[in-house]
Amino acid sequence: MTKKLPSPCIDVCKFRREGHCIGCSMTKTQKKILKKTKSPAEREAFVTLLVHQQNDMGKYAHWRAAYLKKCAKKGVKPPFAA
Repeated sequence: MTKKLPSPCIDVCKFRREGHCIGCSMTKTQKKILKKTKSPAEREAFVTLLVHQQNDMGKYAHWRAAYLKKCAKKGVKPPFAA
């Protein structure tokens, strides 16, 4: 069984950037969508989308290191180059 990718949330949860969290860039709606993802492919696609969103918005360099640490702790490969 494939291990599940961890949530992109890094436990900051402050929605100040036009409704986006300053920690992970997710909106409250995106957090609800993430909770409904079932397959590893869906979760991987969601995290990839989020990475692109962060790149477009800027100021999320801190997230990558925190998420890589979460992935390493769970023993899963992140859906992007480390």
